[in-house]
Amino acid sequence: MALARVVTFDGVSSDRVAQMQRDMQDEEQPEGLNATEIVVLHDPDAERSLVILFFGNEDDYRAGDEILNAMPAGDTPGRRSDVAKYQVAYRMTQ
Repeated sequence: MALARVVTFDGVSSDRVAQMQRDMQDEEQPEGLNATEIVVLHDPDAERSLVILFFGNEDDYRAGDEILNAMPAGDTPGRRSDVAKYQVAYRMTQ
């Protein structure tokens, strides 16, 4: 079953999101991350972001979680305020 790592960040400015968009378009995922999809949501008024990373299985989730937990704070969108693990119960894309 697919898993999602959902992370909430506070203190995320629109400038920081624009910078991350530029950086992420030009770079590959960190080695070993193996996320099947990454979604970044941003509320500019509240300066909050929600980052959802999808993984195909528990082993990939565990490896990705370790890599992401080891990232320097400067590489994240803002101050991490919450991290949660979810099973992906249903998903539809177009």
